[in-house]
Amino acid sequence: MSATASAIPNYEQAGELKIGQVGIANLRVRTLDVDKLAAEMRERVARAPKLFARAAVVVDFGGLAQTPDLATARALIEALRDAGVLPVALAYGTSENEALAVELGLPLLAKFRAQYEGSDRATGAPQNTAARSAEPPPPTSDGPAKTRAPQAPATATTPGLMQAAPVRSGQQVYAENRDLTVLTAVGAGAEVIADGSIHIYGPLRGRALAGAQGNEQARIFCREFHAELVAIAGHYKVLEDVPKELRGKPVQIWLETSMTGGEELKMAVLD
Repeated sequence: MSATASAIPNYEQAGELKIGQVGIANLRVRTLDVDKLAAEMRERVARAPKLFARAAVVVDFGGLAQTPDLATARALIEALRDAGVLPVALAYGTSENEALAVELGLPLLAKFRAQYEGSDRATGAPQNTAARSAEPPPPTSDGPAKTRAPQAPATATTPGLMQAAPVRSGQQVYAENRDLTVLTAVGAGAEVIADGSIHIYGPLRGRALAGAQGNEQARIFCREFHAELVAIAGHYKVLEDVPKELRGKPVQIWLETSMTGGEELKMAVLD
């Protein structure tokens, strides 16, 4: 190399930094029972290892009356790691929470897009529901006092987002404040998210998360169901929870109020 060439400064970046949407699970801690929380996470990982094993998790202490002390927080972080997930940050909160993050050596993340919060009932990591039966949609006429009749997909504030190309493994499509329509397939390892409803006119093999900002009226429709995970307003099911008779079928997913007053994720074959 000549002296002239070596004297030319190299302005090429050693690393390219981009700020994008973060698809990390948010685990809202409801109790400081470390053993119980670790057992719950271990069970989630065991049931769906492809989804949750070594998954990045933001730990959210916002559901507690007060921020835990350093020793308790460290024990909880270690218990989560032992359970098979990877706590990577604390959710932004109070000044005490910020100080705790510094002591733990973890960053703080502010509220992010798929926050799964609504009606002051934030669940952090999506709330799994026990309902697993493939029941038909509730009738449109008046039913039991605690049963919600089916409703049309939530009206979006802007025209729906249309995705014409297949959503391939590792890709994510997000429809902010609107519905999402995918004209082809959502591949395994891909993720589609909408603040409204999601319509998929091909096979769904990846993840579909509707009502991402807490819209409980949102729905998911797909022509061929093989989903790794589906969620509406934070209530979710993984493929292992889905009745076998629904797999490979055209399916719709919605939320229904249970007799106990909570919300349950329901699924049924589309006629």
